[in-house]
Amino acid sequence: MSIPASSTAELESVGSPEMRRIIFASSLGTVFEWYDFFLYGALASIIAKRFFSGVNETSAYIFALLAFAAGFAIRPLGAMVFGHLGDLIGRKYTFLATILIMGLSTFLVGILPSYETIGVSAPILLISLRLLQGLALGGEYGGAATYVAEHAPADRRGYSTGFIQVTASVGLLLSLVVILACRYGTGANFDAWGWRIPFLFSAVLLGVSVYIRLQLNESPLFKRMKSEGKLSKTPLTEALGNWGNLKIMLASLFGLTAPEAVVWYTCQFYALFFLTTALKIEAITANLLMVIALVSTAPLYVVFGWVSDRIGRKTITMIGFLLAALTILPIFKGLTHYGNPALETAAATHPVTVIADPAQCSFQFDPIGKKVFRSSCDIVKSALAKSAVPYSNTVASRGSSAVVRIGTVEITAFDGRLLDAATFKAEQAKFNEQLGKALSDAGYPAKADPQAINFPMLLLLLALLGVFSTMVYASMAAWLVELFPTRIRYSSMSLPYHVGNGWFGGFVPSIAFALVSATGDVYRGLWYPIAIAVLGLIVGTLWLRNTKGGALPM
Repeated sequence: MSIPASSTAELESVGSPEMRRIIFASSLGTVFEWYDFFLYGALASIIAKRFFSGVNETSAYIFALLAFAAGFAIRPLGAMVFGHLGDLIGRKYTFLATILIMGLSTFLVGILPSYETIGVSAPILLISLRLLQGLALGGEYGGAATYVAEHAPADRRGYSTGFIQVTASVGLLLSLVVILACRYGTGANFDAWGWRIPFLFSAVLLGVSVYIRLQLNESPLFKRMKSEGKLSKTPLTEALGNWGNLKIMLASLFGLTAPEAVVWYTCQFYALFFLTTALKIEAITANLLMVIALVSTAPLYVVFGWVSDRIGRKTITMIGFLLAALTILPIFKGLTHYGNPALETAAATHPVTVIADPAQCSFQFDPIGKKVFRSSCDIVKSALAKSAVPYSNTVASRGSSAVVRIGTVEITAFDGRLLDAATFKAEQAKFNEQLGKALSDAGYPAKADPQAINFPMLLLLLALLGVFSTMVYASMAAWLVELFPTRIRYSSMSLPYHVGNGWFGGFVPSIAFALVSATGDVYRGLWYPIAIAVLGLIVGTLWLRNTKGGALPM
């Protein structure tokens, strides 16, 4: 069942004050939710020190990434809970609840005592708050997208929801700007206590957003269905129990939301991670570069949303997947070339190879923080990982000590498994000094030289990544809304969106980091988003229909 576009004639046109208020209120609240969510990722290295200091350094950073990912992992549950409520009691009150949960959880992170103060309770409480954030975000997007789309004129639905799509980038941008301001304002104290200010600032944003959302009215389509007694009594069961609807949800997951998510997170969030860790560009400089790139490309969400009203949602999205799959790898290699040319030169002229017995090489993650990785292979790889030096692997004879080869220079690592703590520490310091000198002599920089950075080219490449992320994300809200019926729309579109973004996209940093750590290839992690983008291109082309306005199914 569908309702003709003409039956929405009572709605204001997209340029009217009422429609502008609807778009502004929905978008502003979603910006604040993304701001809250991205703060954690941008400050992961500091949070690792403050809340996971009871474990070794490698485990602490992995724990910090996993805590970041935990917020993504629970998003599908939030989609089910709040999607069900949104179809049952209405869009307005549901996404009012989500922003309250998100804002309060973020504020509490800002006042949460560190590990040094309350011990293991600190990381437990932190992860609990991250789970609440993820739960809230799981209900936010579906509510905002559905609310705007159900108000918008049929021929401007892509354009109108484009403002919702821009919120993720604006939220990331806002988090980076606030962090930069706090870094400058608190100086050397930022790592000690200044990092808390961006979290506390969320209380102000929460108050503004709640006030604005309280002024909104319920979606006209929802009110009509409620007055006619046509609301679903069990929307989640109906969404998942109807095979025809479930097929569309699965096609949306693998053909749209999952590939969109990995492309978006790779082009924006992982790009920043790559600049600071792999290329060793100073954090403030990298954040400023990303801010400029985000500002320059953010309007394209609305532009591509408008284009999708003309040529269809599927067309613009599939082109974005294709371009991303073909160019992500060369673009990231370009970031290395223009961001840290000394590193690129050193890797080409003096490649690093780890020659080791695979049986001695561990996955260096210790959940309880008691294990010390002392084999010769672990010692070599730990030192190279901390220096962010790319390397390849060669299998050595069984039982032999690991050797790191830098060009033609070879350094044999020591086996520390039978050494006492004092002797191990002394041998490790000696080895690290020897390795550091060899890397320095081979031209490997300790950090990127600001004088050697080609800023215009870096900005151009980051902007290109921004274009891809806008192409695949801009019309997604309109497309999802047009694929599912009003009575179960909130539930149906929220679940594939948050499985795709929470599980496939949210784990991009963790999966990429694991692939890089295991192989030593700084570009190996990019094969994950490339593979998922190709999957989306195939599934989306074959099993998703193109839409561009018209009647909304009831």
